Amino acid sequence: MYHHSGSAVQQVSGSATGVLDPATADSDAILFQRCTWCGTAMYHKLICPVCRGSELRTERSQGTGTVRHSTVVHRNTPAARNVSLVEMAEGFVVRGRVMGPPIGIHSGDRVRLSTVKDPVRGEPVFQLLDEPYRAWT
Repeated sequence: MYHHSGSAVQQVSGSATGVLDPATADSDAILFQRCTWCGTAMYHKLICPVCRGSELRTERSQGTGTVRHSTVVHRNTPAARNVSLVEMAEGFVVRGRVMGPPIGIHSGDRVRLSTVKDPVRGEPVFQLLDEPYRAWT
């Protein structure tokens, strides 16, 4: 329930289930939502994409995942950088950056969360768990 006072909107009582509060968010973990009806894990959603339920609970991710897609971006940046879609162990997908040479990041690489927010882009930053052995590929 919200109370309107002047030009500011303040929360009077209660809290929205599953809505991420930046003041309570851990600085070393990714917070995600899980639907209480069907159990689907999702990242920064207000409604479950599977069952359209609005009862979501916030959980903390373990921070490990697998690169599903990676691309090298040359636009609007002084040097080439990678943008990757990482499927986390809990089942949700997050867009972020993997540290290392942009051309050396491939689908299937296992990663661990390094920083929750990149200071420039505000995206999670990951590091490779296993050093890739791709000398012959």
